[in-house]
Amino acid sequence: MRRSAPGAARSGRTSPSFFGRMFGMARRTSSPPPATEDFEERILDVDVSVEMRTSFLEYAYSVIYQRALPDARDGLKPVQRRILYSMNEMGLRPDRGHVKSSRVVGDVMGKLHPHGDTAIYDALVRMAQPFSMRLPLIDGHGNFGSPDDAPAAMRYTEARLATAAMLMTESIDEETVDFKPNYDGQETEPTVMPSAFPNLLVNGASGIAVGMATNMAPHNLVEVVAAARHLIKKPDATLDELMRFIPGPDLPTGGVIIGLEGIRDAYEKGRGTFRMRAKCTIEQVTPRRRGIVVTELPFNVGPERVVTKIKELVTAKKLQGIADLKDLTDRHKGLRLVIEIKNGFNPEAVLEELYRLTPMEETFGINNVALVDGEPRTLGLKELLQVYIDHRIDVVRRRSIYRRRKREERLHLVEGLLIALLNIDEVIQVIRSSDDSAQARSRLMQIFELSETQAAYILDTPLRRLTKYDKLELEREKSSLQEEIAELTEILSSDARLRKVVSTELAQVAKAYGTPRRTVLMDSSEVSSTAAIPLEVPDDPCRVLLSSTGLLARTADTAPLPAEGARSNHDVLVAAVRSTVRGEVGLVTSAGRLIRVSVVDLPTLPASADPPSLSGGHPVSEYVQLRPDETVVGLSSLDPDSPGLALGTTQGVVKRVVPEYPANREEFEVIGLKPGDTVVGAVELESDKHDLVFITSNAQMLRFPASAVRPQGRPAGGMAGIRLDEGARVVFFGAVDPEREARVVTIAGSQTALPGTQMGGCKVSDYAEVPRKGRATGGVRVQRFLKGEDCLLLAWAGQAPPRAVSATGKPVPLPQELGRRDGSGTRLTQAVAAVGGPLGTDDAPPSSAGGDAPAEA
Repeated sequence: MRRSAPGAARSGRTSPSFFGRMFGMARRTSSPPPATEDFEERILDVDVSVEMRTSFLEYAYSVIYQRALPDARDGLKPVQRRILYSMNEMGLRPDRGHVKSSRVVGDVMGKLHPHGDTAIYDALVRMAQPFSMRLPLIDGHGNFGSPDDAPAAMRYTEARLATAAMLMTESIDEETVDFKPNYDGQETEPTVMPSAFPNLLVNGASGIAVGMATNMAPHNLVEVVAAARHLIKKPDATLDELMRFIPGPDLPTGGVIIGLEGIRDAYEKGRGTFRMRAKCTIEQVTPRRRGIVVTELPFNVGPERVVTKIKELVTAKKLQGIADLKDLTDRHKGLRLVIEIKNGFNPEAVLEELYRLTPMEETFGINNVALVDGEPRTLGLKELLQVYIDHRIDVVRRRSIYRRRKREERLHLVEGLLIALLNIDEVIQVIRSSDDSAQARSRLMQIFELSETQAAYILDTPLRRLTKYDKLELEREKSSLQEEIAELTEILSSDARLRKVVSTELAQVAKAYGTPRRTVLMDSSEVSSTAAIPLEVPDDPCRVLLSSTGLLARTADTAPLPAEGARSNHDVLVAAVRSTVRGEVGLVTSAGRLIRVSVVDLPTLPASADPPSLSGGHPVSEYVQLRPDETVVGLSSLDPDSPGLALGTTQGVVKRVVPEYPANREEFEVIGLKPGDTVVGAVELESDKHDLVFITSNAQMLRFPASAVRPQGRPAGGMAGIRLDEGARVVFFGAVDPEREARVVTIAGSQTALPGTQMGGCKVSDYAEVPRKGRATGGVRVQRFLKGEDCLLLAWAGQAPPRAVSATGKPVPLPQELGRRDGSGTRLTQAVAAVGGPLGTDDAPPSSAGGDAPAEA
């Protein structure tokens, strides 16, 4: 390869480079440069293979030793060390104000690190990020980024040293570390920091060099210090003993670490892997849905990255069961990702899929590569601790030597000053009689046997320091200095004492700066497998329940329903239909609409409740949007093989609906109502042998067989069910099995009174006493009105025994004796809001509750 030599401003490269000599290579030239003044014509012949190898080695050496790898002693890369040193020299301590980051970057780049401002600012930012460093060394003010977003430009942020950074620079001015010239020889910089805590293990490190890389996990300060102190006390400690103090990494972002085998490999050989998982809980995030709440993510994983990945998987239909995803993270509550799970999916199984497919589970590869005595080495846990301990022992030794020398120098001056105070008159006379300061110094040294330093110090001491009080102070100072010198001498003369000092100082650091562990460690065997849990909820048989106050719920098909004698604080059931968990049921409203509801969206009543309580149900309004003055009056199973739905209206119309419902519509009409008419009751028939029952406001009751009503299509308006007297209306419609024991409950009162304010006169009679009549007739009287009573406030007919509740859901006792069919009622102690029976048994048909609005939304 031939190339022209540089111009006059730069001489030719004729001597072997430092890196070439280091690796045993020298640049060879084919001939010496010609002796000519024409530098443009100077041409060197260089072997291209030698040039490439030499240049690459120079580059590799620079990257390895000057950029990418940390020193095992202080855990800092050169740029980090230079930043901390420069900020310390600038006086940017924790008790001072913040300064612009650009000012720090400029000072570092101009004096110590001529590699560009971007690299310096990136290193400064990382040392200020609490999600990157377990113990941040920079106190940043402004936008220093997040795991997803880059920080603001250096001109917009401010910085100063954090309190922990003072431990790194502590006693740096006491000759504890060596200094070297900077890149231009005009400044000096430390080769290593004193580092009062094991920064490399506590904060970890990452870097990519040439042909090698490092990736070290952060650890807990208290645990690392405990292990270091144990190793100081027992230098032959085993890895198992050290791992009792450091069981594993402690990541800044918390989370869960799974797989301790890889951690042991890393601690033993310097290389290993472990899995990091997000910390999640399964909660009831909305009244209708459960969800996964993520509060901690793996190290170096941001919430935006997780959100983006989940959205991609859901869009590609590779992840099922996600209904919604909200990022509620803020600076006050911290990280909070809420992942709503669709009803019908097991949250545990969905969470396992999230771990498998998204960054909510990541692998961390430990590669403990650091510089030891200028050479890159792969270190285990014990080696890392030992290198730091040796460095710290050397720092404390050099600090002790420096402090003892300074105290000895001060003691020497104090002793000379005390001699001068004891002979103050003679000293003054000698000074006054001398021609100049040199003669005075010489005469003081001769007369009082002082050293030159002592004599010069006496001459420089003001007269105000030569008082009797200052003599006492000097004597106390002399005694204190002698004690300190003796203590420092003892430390330097005893290796055990020196180690004890190092151990004690480490304990003080851990006490002042230690924090509890954030990351949970779990062995692989401790992680419960959800492989056997199906992703979707099984389509098991169940029953859907509707209460008198409009609460919806579901329960297992074999679970018991509230029966007679139950005294729990909840309202009564008015409808129960069979379905499956992944099926649908219809809500029938007073406006004649049928609205589909997914059963899986309904809450499940706890099977442990005895009797089951409806307090766990959800209001109808959470599932459907009702019109003003519209209420839910019953349930329909939507089963095409069922006998069909039976409806009764306030104007006495009855209809049996053919169970042929449109599959592609969420809601539709099931009866064509006349103006002013509303549906008062809706029941799912189980047999044509059941009776359909109407009870009117003027106490007339009509029962006729369901077979007397032919099924009609959805648009039909029904047929005459009961003949109403003028001014009367239907207050109850239901279905009763005539072969089972049944009761009729009627409560009379005044139609002019406000709803819910009347106790009413209640009568319970035997259903069998009411004769069957033909459809479209007037029926028979079931209660005689007393004075002040002109209508029925509430009526009900169904399987015995009946049960009544108040508006607050509390049970209301009903009269026990059975009165005559057309007898009068007994005054109640409190108002009744609804009446129901033991619904849902194998032999009992569902019945509607009495009253004008049995299931308000």
